[in-house]
Amino acid sequence: MTPISLGLITGLALAAVAIAAAFLPGVPVRSILSGVSTAAMSAAGVFTGALAMAGATGKLVVPIALPLGPLTFEPDRLGGLFMLIASGVGVLVSLYGIVSVHGASASRTSWIALAVFMMGMQYVPAAADVLSFLLMWEAMALGSTVLLLAEHASRRRVSSAAVWYSVMSQLSFLFILAGFAVLAAAAGGTTFAELALVSPTSTAGLTAFVLLVIGFGSKSGLVPMHVWLPRAHPEAPSHVSAAMSAAMVKMGVYGILVVCVRFLPGGPAWSGILLLTLGGLSAVYGILQASVSSDLKVLLAYSTTENVGLIWLAIGASVLLGAYGLTATSATSLLAALLLTVSHAAFKTTLFLGAGSVLHATGERDLDHLGGLGRRMPWTAAAFGIGCLGAAALPISSGFVAEWVLLQSLVHGTRLNGAAVSVTVSIGMPLAVAVVALTAGLAVLTFVKSYGIGFLARPRSDAAAGARESHPLVRVVLVVAAAIVVLLGLMPGPLASVLASVVAEDGARRPGIVDTIGMAGVSLPGLGALLDPIALVILAAVVAVPVLAVTIASALRHPQRLGASVWGGGGERTRPRMQYTATSYAEPVVRVFDDVLKPSRDVEVTHAGESRYLVQRVKFSQNLTDVIEHRLYRPVLSAADRLGVRARVIQNGSIHLYLLYSFAAILIVLIVAVL
Repeated sequence: MTPISLGLITGLALAAVAIAAAFLPGVPVRSILSGVSTAAMSAAGVFTGALAMAGATGKLVVPIALPLGPLTFEPDRLGGLFMLIASGVGVLVSLYGIVSVHGASASRTSWIALAVFMMGMQYVPAAADVLSFLLMWEAMALGSTVLLLAEHASRRRVSSAAVWYSVMSQLSFLFILAGFAVLAAAAGGTTFAELALVSPTSTAGLTAFVLLVIGFGSKSGLVPMHVWLPRAHPEAPSHVSAAMSAAMVKMGVYGILVVCVRFLPGGPAWSGILLLTLGGLSAVYGILQASVSSDLKVLLAYSTTENVGLIWLAIGASVLLGAYGLTATSATSLLAALLLTVSHAAFKTTLFLGAGSVLHATGERDLDHLGGLGRRMPWTAAAFGIGCLGAAALPISSGFVAEWVLLQSLVHGTRLNGAAVSVTVSIGMPLAVAVVALTAGLAVLTFVKSYGIGFLARPRSDAAAGARESHPLVRVVLVVAAAIVVLLGLMPGPLASVLASVVAEDGARRPGIVDTIGMAGVSLPGLGALLDPIALVILAAVVAVPVLAVTIASALRHPQRLGASVWGGGGERTRPRMQYTATSYAEPVVRVFDDVLKPSRDVEVTHAGESRYLVQRVKFSQNLTDVIEHRLYRPVLSAADRLGVRARVIQNGSIHLYLLYSFAAILIVLIVAVL
């Protein structure tokens, strides 16, 4: 038995233990034993995924009664990476859930669903055939749906969010099933090795590509299939939101990577343009909606759409550049996609768990009702701040390194070795650079808003004023997650070197694509670019130390006592109403992008007495809806409702009419069977 096989068996055994522990009486005992078992199962996945990434081989074959062959799990390097990501997130989420879940979220059903959810995500990347993949995919979808419904009895919006999520999940499954069916029919088998024999330019290959893009794009939360994200993430328990955003949407990324790298490599240029376009639209639309949202978890949900959009943009750029023979830039774009994937898993885990800590302490998600949490919840504030650095792609964070590599591949994508390339590439790459630049600017604005309004200034509600720091175990989880964001940002070289070998068929390190320089910095020899974050930090410290020394010396020599806030323009802001809110902070963005966001505004003026000129009160309200949901999905749902009402006439209670329907259906089936 190989270590890979042992790790896979251990994971399944620990999943069974976690499910069994959920039946124990007593919420504390149940939470501890089931949570620890789920974390142990995820730890086994980390071990197995790391071995697979390193090139170890092994498989687990599970016989089943169905005549479709046994379930086969055999992770390769790419599957090992996503197994490691999902399992690493699972460890943190499971430990967080032990002390943070209460009520319905700590029920037997919820703990069973969490174990099934984590097991599904862990074994999707390990699957080696269509049946195993789809079975684990459905386990992941079922477990997450049950977890989303945990608090449906106490919160009205949960049921609606669950309906949207389950419908989009099953539509995703149907498109993936159809895509695999087309590939399997063309290949004559259902193993992934057989599917890889289908030509990427054949009719079957192109049809399957489009179907799988829709299916995996829906699970990733790409626009216009993103509508479940801003509904499901806010209503799910916070540790479930973290798992869904940081790990589950990555299964959609894994799916499209398998399609582009393993099943149908070397596809036509238009396939890269399709991925590039979907990714760019998702990135811009997602961060635009996040920038104007005042609900913290809705903001993070839309931010996920932006982050996943950038990952798909990088994959699309890799496919497009590869179609024109630009090997170095194509490989660098693919490396950027993997760096973005790992980075997003790290900082989005930190942000959602930090948001959960805030929600548990205050009962509030609305940024307009928060404030002052930096002093009251210092551990949460520090971790959330580091997560914001990663989400805004600022230095010392993993997000900065990932977007730097992406920009290098896009900037150098229009020319290689002095030879001009296709007009499509020459136009597409600058547009992609503009998309990344726009999203980066809006991301900085978004997360300055979320951190500044939520954690700084004065409390805007009694709940924020009375907030207390979370449980010590929650603090440990937040610190570990935030430390990973910083570690990957300061020392990205080793990770980049490993990721460069993940997508290589021979597992080579590809020194011509990426090297490690200095103190674990990143070098891209093929593009002539390098980045050493630690050297930049040292340089910044050398510049900052003299400035700080002069400032401190001057303050000691001429001490002054000021009674006003530094940020108050010389005045003392004694009331929270004198500060910016999240809504007012985002108002300029709403006005600039008015045609895209389509806000509805209402101003209500109350006059003093009978006077036309003296105003007693002015009330301003602004409502922002998801334009795509409102313009695309709502008309379809309305049409379906009208069709359902009209279809009621065929159900009039007559048994004779029902027998006629049955006879007609049997007749049609027989005719089709004969043909």
